[in-house]
Amino acid sequence: MSKLNLIIQREFIAKVRNKSFIVMTFLSPLILVGMGALVFFLMKKNDEKVKEIVYVDHSGLFSKEDFRNTETLHYQDFTVLGVEETKKKVEAGNHYGALIIPKQDSLEILAKSIEFYSKDSPGMSVMNTLENKIEQKLRNNKLNNFGIDIDKINASRIQSDIKMYNFSGEESSKLINGLKIGVGAIAGYMLMMFVMIYGTSVMRSVIEEKTSRIIEVIVSSVKPFQLMLGKIIGNASAGLLQFFIWGILLFIISTVATSVFGVDMVEMQTSKLPAEQLQAAKQAAGGDKMQLIIQEILRLPILKMFLLFIFYFLGGYMLYSSLFAAVGAAVDNETDTQQFMLPIMLPLILGVYVGFATVINDPHGPISVAFSYIPLTSPIVMLMRVPFGVSWYELAISMALLLITFIFMVWLAAKIYRVGILMYGKKPTYKDLYKWLKYKG
Repeated sequence: MSKLNLIIQREFIAKVRNKSFIVMTFLSPLILVGMGALVFFLMKKNDEKVKEIVYVDHSGLFSKEDFRNTETLHYQDFTVLGVEETKKKVEAGNHYGALIIPKQDSLEILAKSIEFYSKDSPGMSVMNTLENKIEQKLRNNKLNNFGIDIDKINASRIQSDIKMYNFSGEESSKLINGLKIGVGAIAGYMLMMFVMIYGTSVMRSVIEEKTSRIIEVIVSSVKPFQLMLGKIIGNASAGLLQFFIWGILLFIISTVATSVFGVDMVEMQTSKLPAEQLQAAKQAAGGDKMQLIIQEILRLPILKMFLLFIFYFLGGYMLYSSLFAAVGAAVDNETDTQQFMLPIMLPLILGVYVGFATVINDPHGPISVAFSYIPLTSPIVMLMRVPFGVSWYELAISMALLLITFIFMVWLAAKIYRVGILMYGKKPTYKDLYKWLKYKG
């Protein structure tokens, strides 16, 4: 144990003293927040840009009321100029595009005959807006032709708002479900990134020691299994330290941001109120979306998610790092790792895609549950499911399978590691790895 502790300390200290580790530890949260702020700023600026659209209506069905200006779309009637003159003006000017509505005998033919001209490809949101306007107008005209009173149809529309509860009385909502999806997706994606970054770090460490021949001196006094396990645990400890620092920095940044944007932290405590009082508090908030979002986030099982993130981070990291360490021991340089990396990375990528494809739509469906049990994908998929509520026995099964598989994978990787670290000059194949697994000397 004393030798293992020395290896863990050596790997941990070597990692945390690295300049890039120190810089990225304190710079990454700022970059993350900065990128989010930049995206928000660019989206806001893009929404603020006014697009001027001209239209030529030869059908006589549309009026200025049908093309009322919005914050981002302004309309001008160029019908008197005609089609060709309008096209020339739009092409030579700064207009966003020209909408041409011809005269047709039937509404069905007209719906398929409308054209839009622009210098560049128009945005999907603009085209959807125009199509919705035209479809609504043509639909209303067709209803009038049928002798149907449109006012009565509009008056008959009732918007439903289904309130969602579970059988314990806890309230849910579309906003809560959206936040659960977002939180679960971020947790799963972060875990994948951590495993990739720190797993490959173990692999590089092994390759560096092997190519410099330091490994030959180390294994003369330490068992290969102890060396491999020490590297994995040492790098995991550095990763957890970095994660905790990021959490503290993000908490500080979010606290400063909420104070700057004027979110009342006292009022957030309404998230602890019963469902009826919480609903009243939401109504009293006057539709303050930011405050409601923060309230709903505080209602999530944050402590449970944090503890499970630590467990699945360690479990997933240890599982994959043992494979990365075996690959590092089998090769002489990073170029030779490509043939072995794909089979290791595929389950991680599969976990992310399965999480986004199935957990979002049905977090308790058979596919989501199955992949949250499979150890190679469970760290990601289970983290995505946790915000939606997972029973204790499902968590127990998933965690137990992950631990058993981790122990098996470490044992398997150690058999490759103990032979591979002293092999030089030959590019290994999968057949060679199989021979090393069978080696009993």
